[in-house]
Order: sequence, then structure tokens, then C-alpha cells
Amino acid sequence: MKAKGSSWIKQAKKRAALEAVKHVKDDYTIGLGSGSTAAYAIKEIGKITRQKNWQILGVPTSYQAMQLATQCGIKITTLQEQPQLNLTIDGADQIDKELNLIKGMGGALTREKIVASASKLVIIVADETKLVKKLGMNHPVPVEVLPFATSTIKLKIRKMKGKPRLRKTSGKVGPLVTDNGNFILDADFGPIDAPSELNFQLKSIPGVVETGIFAGIADIVYLGTKNTARKLKKR
Repeated sequence: MKAKGSSWIKQAKKRAALEAVKHVKDDYTIGLGSGSTAAYAIKEIGKITRQKNWQILGVPTSYQAMQLATQCGIKITTLQEQPQLNLTIDGADQIDKELNLIKGMGGALTREKIVASASKLVIIVADETKLVKKLGMNHPVPVEVLPFATSTIKLKIRKMKGKPRLRKTSGKVGPLVTDNGNFILDADFGPIDAPSELNFQLKSIPGVVETGIFAGIADIVYLGTKNTARKLKKR
């Protein structure tokens, strides 16, 4: 049963990604998200680039995305060279009905938010299980922090009624280190009534680099289902 469910989720992710890629055009510069659902989009963009001989440039949000894009034949560029992007396609860990997001379980939240902010259009792809009534339900908020400030930030998050936990990584002793050389605290706040306000409060703490709350950033969300992909647009 587990394998069957997993297969359904994979197909749902792929359906969402394929819908998002329909927004891609020749000569576009695209933000390439991280994670399993965004990976389907990257593979499809590479396929289109080869078949149609399109000139597509990609700005990856992580080393994982960069390696996959290179393997798929997508030319890589940077925000220094292309400070404004046509669109970004990325995944999400949770999505509410207002299209606010929690992202960052893959550790790339800071670069993902920077790339999204540089894009004219931000498209999120996910399977329908990621849609929730409220962000934070049975899910922490990833917070990227300077290693120097980790203990102080944990204390301040506790004073905000959050429960922070330093993210560890498998395969080695010690905390996970992001592509930026920082640590991640996974902070459990329970259901979040005001995502923008919580994001602001967290970012006001000295040493916090970025949060996984993406409030008001997504323009379109494609949710893959068992048979199709639902399209949600910002109100």
C-alpha cells in the first residue's frame, strides 16, 4: 500500500510540474527551484530546450538544482548577470488558501526567496496533500540563522512561544549546513494565524538570515491530484 501511495504522489507532482512548464517561452530566464517536484519541472525544461532548440537560462536555488539543470542541458546563469527573471518554478512544503507558503525543508529557503523576489511570475508546484487550512499545522517553520547567533535566536523564539530545534543531518555528526554556510532551526509554532506578522517578527531577530514563511510571494499554484492538476491564483 505504501508503494502505491508513493507512486500516486510522484505522478501528482509530475502533473503539477508539467502544467507550470507551459508558462515557459523561448529566451526566458527562469528561477529553478529545489526539491523533488521542482526537479520534474527542470527535467521538462531541459527536454523542451533540446527539442525546440530554445535559448533558456536558469538560475538555480541550490547546488542540487544546479547539478540537475546542468545534466539536463540548461545553461546556468546568476542574478549578477540576470537580476530580473521571467519566472520561477519552485515547490513548497505547505500551502494555504491565500497561497502563503512554508518552504525550506530542503534547506534552500534563503536562495529560493531571493530568486522568487527577482521574478516577474512565481509558480509553485506541489501535490494536493500540501494544501492546508493553516500553515504550521503539524509542520515547523524553517529559519536560517548565523551559527554565531544560534543559541540566542533559540531563546528568543521560545519567548515567542515557538519550539526551535537545530536541524541535524544524516551521514555526519553535527548540524546541517546550508549552501550559505549557515544553520537551520525548525521552529514549531502550531497553526499560524498571521504568516506575514510571524515572518516579520522572526526576521527582526538579529542573526536570522531568512525564514521559510513565503507570504504573498506565489502568483500561481499548481496542485497535482490523482487525475489532473488544479490551478490556484493569487486573489
